[in-house]
Amino acid sequence: MLEILETMLLETCSQCGNEFEQGELTEFDGECLCPDCLDDQTFICDCCNERFWNDDQYGDCDIPLCEHCYEEYYTRCERCNCVINRDEANYEEDDEERDYPYCDSCYDYNSKERYLHDYSYKPSPIFYGEGTRYFGVELEIDRGGKENGNAKTITELANQSNDNIYIKTDSSLDDGLEIVTHPMTIQYHASEMPWKNILHTAVRLGYQSHKTSTCGLHIHVNRDSFGANAKEQDECVGRILFIVERFWSELLRFSRRTENQIRQWANRYGYKENPSEILDHAKKGERGRYAAVNITNWNTIEFRLFRGTLKYNTLIATLQLVNEICDVAFFMSDEEVGILSWCDFVERLNTEKHSELITYLKERRLYINEAINSEEDE
Repeated sequence: MLEILETMLLETCSQCGNEFEQGELTEFDGECLCPDCLDDQTFICDCCNERFWNDDQYGDCDIPLCEHCYEEYYTRCERCNCVINRDEANYEEDDEERDYPYCDSCYDYNSKERYLHDYSYKPSPIFYGEGTRYFGVELEIDRGGKENGNAKTITELANQSNDNIYIKTDSSLDDGLEIVTHPMTIQYHASEMPWKNILHTAVRLGYQSHKTSTCGLHIHVNRDSFGANAKEQDECVGRILFIVERFWSELLRFSRRTENQIRQWANRYGYKENPSEILDHAKKGERGRYAAVNITNWNTIEFRLFRGTLKYNTLIATLQLVNEICDVAFFMSDEEVGILSWCDFVERLNTEKHSELITYLKERRLYINEAINSEEDE
């Protein structure tokens, strides 16, 4: 009789199916839960103190919240994703719409991190120099660390008089940074930008560029410098692609890249009989941005052939070469470009205007059979 009475006093947990003495279970949402199941499968909202199933948890392990309380009073940190009260969230000064809330620790971190930006960071361009053709440089440097302190040192050095550069992270680098300039005329790059100090400082901080397999030197040129309308611009871009394909062997030597690096990061489109055919082929191709000349950007074309460098002469020579290619494509017709030889191209250079380029061409044995010795690239 006693055993029957004890059996009648036992209750079964709706979740685990175990039996418990009467009074040990808690009724919730139409079910009876044992203490363990109650703790494991439900939570109490930190805001309204009501109990909910774990599937309805909208907070985190530190601040459990129901859907209503989260939507009404809380948000998440843009950087670490932790839950924060809306009244306690921090916002950057330029975030007028208050779209990017930060917790206290991440807000402090961002303030220190402002010199090293995410890869997606892209401020409004500032144009430097007087002219119509502008060059934006992306210089990758590696092996010296993804350090905010290093980014700060380089940025402050480069931006003493103007906001010339900003620095980003890049997942293609092992342990380095990407230095990005605002658009500048070639004269500004050569005479106003403190490139020598920037490159020397990068070397002093332990960075390398040419001596890695990861770094490139990419140069953007504004499309509107090629013509007054889309048709004129496309015709000029077609001649640029034609020149690159026509002088591929010379430009490959100039670039200091290996064949494997070119295929991976800056492959060619393939030679065609005239500029319009190459442009049409490039537009239909599957290269994407990983082409010798990337034409997928709306406002610029991007020369991606070149290996990174921390040598001043090499950097300026590369800018002068890109400018000369653009000049030839802009001022010559399809027919004139079609019969242009490398010797013809080189003979156009002016010893005063293109001194760095001529020196570099001699170093690479590309200047009408004239060669000189050179210092090794960093």
